[in-house]
Amino acid sequence: MTLQGSVLLRALPFCAALLASGCNTMAPPVAQVACTATQQPRVALSADGRSATTTLSVLTFNIEGLSWPARSGRKPSLEEIGRHLARMRAAGTAPDVVLFQEMFSDAAKRAVASAGYPALDSGPRRTTRARGSTKERLPGNSSLKRGEIGIHVFGSGLAIASRYAIVDTERRAYGRKSCAGFDCLSNKGIALARIDVPGVPTLIDVYDTHMNSRGASGAPAARNLAAHDRQALEASEFIDRTHDDATPVIFGGDFNMRHSEPRWENFSRYQSLNLVHRTCSHPGSGCDVQMSWDGDEPWMDTQDLQFYWNGQAVEIRPIRVQALFDGRPDSPQLSDHDGFLVTYELRWKASETRAPGCRTIPGALAPNPR
Repeated sequence: MTLQGSVLLRALPFCAALLASGCNTMAPPVAQVACTATQQPRVALSADGRSATTTLSVLTFNIEGLSWPARSGRKPSLEEIGRHLARMRAAGTAPDVVLFQEMFSDAAKRAVASAGYPALDSGPRRTTRARGSTKERLPGNSSLKRGEIGIHVFGSGLAIASRYAIVDTERRAYGRKSCAGFDCLSNKGIALARIDVPGVPTLIDVYDTHMNSRGASGAPAARNLAAHDRQALEASEFIDRTHDDATPVIFGGDFNMRHSEPRWENFSRYQSLNLVHRTCSHPGSGCDVQMSWDGDEPWMDTQDLQFYWNGQAVEIRPIRVQALFDGRPDSPQLSDHDGFLVTYELRWKASETRAPGCRTIPGALAPNPR
């Protein structure tokens, strides 16, 4: 989250008057269950009839939906993001799932809603409490001048939209001692949506996050690095606690690790998930790379990443990666991030294909603590 310190601090009295709504007035999207409304995916059988496959496309997209005073004039681009996704949905070319970040302003929330996905849930709210996080101080001292004011002005800015039913959700806010600089004004965290793809024997656990920035945070390097490390640990703990080993995992978002070996080293200590960029950069992977990658480690050149892991009954692998909202004639550039779109193949025993119908989970979609 890039915020200009001097302008932001002048706006804090105004924001304080609006804290009940997180410095904007529109409520974030809430979970919608859309089982019967979803279309059936195409399920293919292998030549010997023993295995079945389908695909699931997942877009991670930081939409630069910052509120004033961090950004101004974003409304037209945000509106076009929503319209463009809606047009893609009407044409049958939209991603099956979208992981949004920086959904802060009212215009950003409206854009996400206007894309028209039948199932939608948001991440931690402004008032969602961090539970189980460390209370140990970060290196150095906190500073009001860089937004470390002890309260959150915004929620996490996260949302997960799906063409398939979201049958359960959970969220975790990162700790108050796990953020540095202007990022502390947002209640950053991680969100889980369990997605029911018709025919697939198990649910798909999809996670979305936005982690602490570096220079944009305004905090010294040692401080923002330590904050990022704590968030990586808390994200790993959340996945371990909420994930069912029987189900595949997709974990995407804005990880803020571009060109930072220390951040990658810390993150890798906690996560053993497969990295899409690493898989698809290997010759013979069977992954169709439809975007420009430079060097041997293309994952070091981006903030926007996706990770994945097999379930016990369903194997998952990336089969295509491409950019979206990247400035091509049919894909306008409408944010300071390009979208990163991954198409996964899901494979399982044909005999375990689930019959059509809505899956229910006892206690699912209960109200989340605020």
